[in-house]
Amino acid sequence: MIDIDMLATPCIPWTLGFNSTVLVSIYSVVFVFGVLGNSLVISVVCSMKGCRTSTDVYLMNLALADLLFSLTLPFWAVYIHSEWIFGSFMCKLLSGLQEAMFYSGVLLLTCISIDRYLAIVRAMHVILLKRHLVVVTCGGVWLGAALLSLPAVVQRQAYQPGNALRTVCHENLSAESMDEWRVGMRVLHHTAGFFIPLAIMIFCYGFTLSTLFSAHNGHKRKAMQVILAVVLAFVVCWLPHNITIFVDTLMRGKLVAETCAFRNQVDLALHVTEVLGILHCAINPILYAFIGQKFRNQLLATFYKHGLISKKAHTTYRRGTSYSSVSCKSSNIL
Repeated sequence: MIDIDMLATPCIPWTLGFNSTVLVSIYSVVFVFGVLGNSLVISVVCSMKGCRTSTDVYLMNLALADLLFSLTLPFWAVYIHSEWIFGSFMCKLLSGLQEAMFYSGVLLLTCISIDRYLAIVRAMHVILLKRHLVVVTCGGVWLGAALLSLPAVVQRQAYQPGNALRTVCHENLSAESMDEWRVGMRVLHHTAGFFIPLAIMIFCYGFTLSTLFSAHNGHKRKAMQVILAVVLAFVVCWLPHNITIFVDTLMRGKLVAETCAFRNQVDLALHVTEVLGILHCAINPILYAFIGQKFRNQLLATFYKHGLISKKAHTTYRRGTSYSSVSCKSSNIL
């Protein structure tokens, strides 16, 4: 039951206040780790030259998406701290880029799950095909992500809403169509950007893991640890934000009663879960380094080749197969 006194009292919107400094600090740290970590992943995969597998190519594209996503963070940090000072063109460009990188990331994770399913569960059907399709698939992913980000590019612009003194980078729609537009875009985001890809990943990895355990293939199970860790990191980072956006969508669609207190709670949850989602772009390189044995070996070999570490350090911290003896067939960075 809605409190009558709450309806009679003007609703005071929730604001960041001092928390904006905390958010700016988090954005800055994620930016540094995201740029450095994903640049390392791209460098390591590129150093493999002719020995890259299809999964390596997908992971390199995933690192590129996370890198580009990270590059937008300084602009949003300035926006959080003060207001949008970069004009409508940059508002459209950065909004579209961030949206496209999110979509490309989840679509690439879906491609990896399908690739592992085809390679392990349907091995005989993919041996001759996957190497020729991987480049086309990656191109399709980037094109699809670009198309899905177009609504953000078209509708977003820098402006001052109402009597506000602060310039925002937001959808500039009439009050009558704003909520309707947001609900439509949220449905697209939920379906194409999270729940359908997640369902495909669950299906593919369910059959893949079942096949690996049935075959008692310890080597491939170990390689799958990194992939599963990457998918788990994606779910942990983005599921809370998607749930919060879903609740906000129901509220804007008048399917859930909106009160001042509930509105402010949802706004707070949106900020907190968005930070958790942003952390994702810096997590994958850490997972590769701590779980992926071959990635560590390849990274150490790259450092040693460029004189960044000594031979003793290279030998001490290397695990398993040495760089020089890794064949093209087994060169997956996992």
